[in-house]
Amino acid sequence: MAREIERKFLVRNDSWKSGIEGTSCCQAYLATDERVTVRVRILGSAGYLTIKGRSEGAARDEFEYPIPVGDARAIIETLSTGGVVEKVRYSVEAHGMRWDVDEFLGANAGLVLAEVELEHEGQEFALPEWAGKEVTGDVRYYNSHLAVNPFSSWGKIPGNSSGNGQ
Repeated sequence: MAREIERKFLVRNDSWKSGIEGTSCCQAYLATDERVTVRVRILGSAGYLTIKGRSEGAARDEFEYPIPVGDARAIIETLSTGGVVEKVRYSVEAHGMRWDVDEFLGANAGLVLAEVELEHEGQEFALPEWAGKEVTGDVRYYNSHLAVNPFSSWGKIPGNSSGNGQ
């Protein structure tokens, strides 16, 4: 069984971005409930079908399978529920760890999240200076939630004058 352990953070500035290129990502959901999430993703020129189990802290079961990009596109266009999440994904090295930084587009523009995958839940790591508030486990920041409740519809987030949650 595949197990994903990741922590997710808001990104507070663009200092992570210098000199790196991102990969376009388009994803949509076939099923989302408290037990399982089924996602189709086009990442660059590759397609993927992903099945994720319920989150337990920072961990959950995850099964991901490559599929033809044409099939992924057709599934997104004909079978998905909710909206499409579009973003650019960047791979960033910081303090010996690889971080995925997602810069959201479309209805989620203005949101930038960083996630780091861990080997075990208790693994220690240094937080880069550009990483802000941790949002691991906050369902508002799940991509499946953003597909139906886009960031642009949230309005101002309490306690933050910028309204962007960072």
